[in-house]
Amino acid sequence: MIVRKVFNPLAVARYMKTELLVAFVVSSAVYFLYHNRHIQNVSLPFSIAAIMGSALAIFLAFRNNNAYSRWWEARTIWGGIINNSRIFARQIIANADSAVQTGKASATDAQRFKEEMIFRQIAFAHALRLQLRTQSNNDEYRALLAADEFVNISQKQNPANYMLLIQGKRIKEAMKAELLGAFDNISLEPTLAGFNNFQGSCERIKNTPLLRQYHYFTRLFLLAFMLVLPFSLITDFSKMGVTWLMIPVSILISFVFAVMGKVGEVNEDPFENRITDVPLTSICTNIERDLKEMLGSDMLPPKLTPQNGFLY
Repeated sequence: MIVRKVFNPLAVARYMKTELLVAFVVSSAVYFLYHNRHIQNVSLPFSIAAIMGSALAIFLAFRNNNAYSRWWEARTIWGGIINNSRIFARQIIANADSAVQTGKASATDAQRFKEEMIFRQIAFAHALRLQLRTQSNNDEYRALLAADEFVNISQKQNPANYMLLIQGKRIKEAMKAELLGAFDNISLEPTLAGFNNFQGSCERIKNTPLLRQYHYFTRLFLLAFMLVLPFSLITDFSKMGVTWLMIPVSILISFVFAVMGKVGEVNEDPFENRITDVPLTSICTNIERDLKEMLGSDMLPPKLTPQNGFLY
């Protein structure tokens, strides 16, 4: 996620090098052909570029609005994962401590159960992050799970979902062992179901792209606009006696539209591990810090801070 307010112009230019190159080549070609009197009779009125620019702006606005909606929905979903993780940890801790106070469970068994459940919840967040980013570094949550459980989970095609299944089973077993009360499942089950819903929503965003028609025609209209624009500008600048000025102006106008298109393009996929994505690594680290602190642990991972204006 980009947190800086001012961008490096050279970095932006490198990011947009293809669009800038196309605009430069086309405008330069039109200038030299016009200057050498090859295409003086085929210049176009500016109204044509204006009409095309208006149509392109409509497509860009629609695509960018929908792209931002997808990005914001993804961030909202992970905000729900943060909140539900804290709720789940609080419920497990409070219910297990209650069993100790009533003499139904030993403090050692309760502490072991709390650590197991909460560490697995932290592992769930990390596993979901890795799945959404199509990364396979499962070792990131190895230390949070028992050795045999980690091996078993690593063999599953959907580790995050399987962890939720284990959580549900362990809650039932804890109720039988009286580590949890007979009715604690009534409050815990909706919390677990919430994690399933959050995961499903993330997978929907990940696996369902924004309508490809808008992506394709936006790029097509942008290219057409960049080709037509120099022909529409050349006559006006020639009348002013500064024909060469058409080149930088054409590049600038094309750059504005191209940047608008690129913003929507990168925001429509918020789980690709790019600098523009939802900062899942930072979110998962915060979940781990909060839940371990709730357990009373002081072995917390360092809090992630923006690096060079980016939060990952």
